[in-house]
Amino acid sequence: MKRAGVLLLGALPVIAAGVYFAVPDDSADPADTAAASSSSSATARSDRDDAKDRAEREREADDALIADLPPGLAAPAKKELAQQLVSSAENSTTKWRTAYGSIEDVGDGDGYTAGIIGFCTGTHDLLMLVERYTEDHPDNGLAEYLPALREVDGSDSHEGLDPGFTAAWKAEAEVPAFRAAQEAERDRVYFEPAVRLAKLDGLGTLGQFVYYDAMVFHGPDTDAEGFYGLRERAMAEARTPGQGGSEKAYLETFLDVRKQAMEAKRPGIDTSRVDTAQRRFLTAGNLKLATPLVWEMYGDTYRVP
Repeated sequence: MKRAGVLLLGALPVIAAGVYFAVPDDSADPADTAAASSSSSATARSDRDDAKDRAEREREADDALIADLPPGLAAPAKKELAQQLVSSAENSTTKWRTAYGSIEDVGDGDGYTAGIIGFCTGTHDLLMLVERYTEDHPDNGLAEYLPALREVDGSDSHEGLDPGFTAAWKAEAEVPAFRAAQEAERDRVYFEPAVRLAKLDGLGTLGQFVYYDAMVFHGPDTDAEGFYGLRERAMAEARTPGQGGSEKAYLETFLDVRKQAMEAKRPGIDTSRVDTAQRRFLTAGNLKLATPLVWEMYGDTYRVP
């Protein structure tokens, strides 16, 4: 899974620019410089406040729009189906609740991959999960590994984690509170943002799942290989239904872009989750992701009645 939380960095260039232009010239009069700096700082704060107000107003409008739409993938039965589909790709089983304690290094450069959604020690989302869990449960069995998790974040290193981290993860996965924490973090970082944006793009239940699975695999990142980068590339080639385009044509384009990104990052990668699952549903015209469903993942066939 790609790095989660990187979107928080998106605001930094704007803020940094405001600070840069407020830096005084050494040759200027101190009083004039102070006044200019104060004025520039006030203007920057005002601009940021205005941007925040606009964003909040837009979010309120979006919330109102979404509230009037069908639940789609957020309906309990569809959400369960979504977890089964993702689990078939992440854990080779539709019984996703058996994966709370799963943990292994699959050799993809992301360190240990663990839990129901494939949280990774090298991609920040596992660290976020343990940090948030520790805030509420400070005496948990994973807390002692937080310094090591921070050190290996962004790499495939096991330094400070071996030999005890995998056993600690499996033991903690027996604790109901940690299972709940995994589900909450999955929803907060991946499921809810993906479904929300898909609805705003005018996509139905299948399209919402396509976004969700892409968010899980590529991460909520703005770079070219992250989810938001892929969406931007797809929108440059096809209009979303929200823009008046064809839902099927847009999803075909999005899946093409996504497959290209998967193969570019890992040549020879098995793209079953696109080819013999999502594209199969799309080709059949199953935009509502209606059951029964049959799909293939890495050569295995799965069915949901």
